[in-house]
Amino acid sequence: MQKTEAELLALAKQGDRAAFNALVTPYRDRLWAVCLRTTRHRADAEDALQDCLIAAWQNLSKFRGESGVGTWMFRIASNASLAIVRRRREVLPEEDSVFENVNPSRDHANKVADQDRVQRALKVLPEDFRVALVLREYGDYSYQEIADYQQVGVQTVKSRLNRARTMLQRELGSLEG
Repeated sequence: MQKTEAELLALAKQGDRAAFNALVTPYRDRLWAVCLRTTRHRADAEDALQDCLIAAWQNLSKFRGESGVGTWMFRIASNASLAIVRRRREVLPEEDSVFENVNPSRDHANKVADQDRVQRALKVLPEDFRVALVLREYGDYSYQEIADYQQVGVQTVKSRLNRARTMLQRELGSLEG
């Protein structure tokens, strides 16, 4: 019989690591996506995800249940990612990618070029806009979850997302030429 999220949370708060793992597993891929898109660097994203999971485990007793476990975890992941970005203002290109494909196909090269353009374009967005966009597009957050995370109204989130998308399109257009 599968336990509910509330039951898993109660067990995890009592120190049950298996319950914590079961609680986190449904969110792991989305947490990774938030960390990767926020840090824009694989190694930094790995560090951010690890920091997130450690912080969540250590702070379970402080979770009051005013939001969903997922929302709480995404907030921790985003904060961990932003902390790493702040510590490492200069993000170096991913070194592993040089060795992954010595002779990449044209499709792979185009994909990498597109990802690089998007990453560079995201970098110029104001932090509040970038975070909202990353949470919406890569973290699959609802408007309300983003509003809760950023401690603003839903209309502000919608405005930020609209402006972020407009700025991103404009920046991507300038990077093409």
